[in-house]
Amino acid sequence: MYTKKYIAAGFVDCPFVRSQSSNRRDAMETVPVSKFKATCLKLLTDVKKTGRSILITRKGEPIALVTPPPPPPRKKKWVGCLKGSAEIVGDIISPAISEKEWEVLER
Repeated sequence: MYTKKYIAAGFVDCPFVRSQSSNRRDAMETVPVSKFKATCLKLLTDVKKTGRSILITRKGEPIALVTPPPPPPRKKKWVGCLKGSAEIVGDIISPAISEKEWEVLER
């Protein structure tokens, strides 16, 4: 399994955990399960706010990894979303009916 040396260093050498930086400040936080149970909501809020994962351990052995949620998908902007989906057919400058057919002018 994982040695205490790796956990104390702030990273675990496994496929689902990769250290993005060698800076110790950016290393993953390790929390005993008893502390996690006592401060669960605060720790979950911190994970979401900072974007850093927390490794939960029992007797020095990792039992869970709490990671932040992925970023929400970007919404498409509505301006220009229909670009290229319509085709102009015919004359769009002149009126649709002649001036003689306007009901307003008949009065």
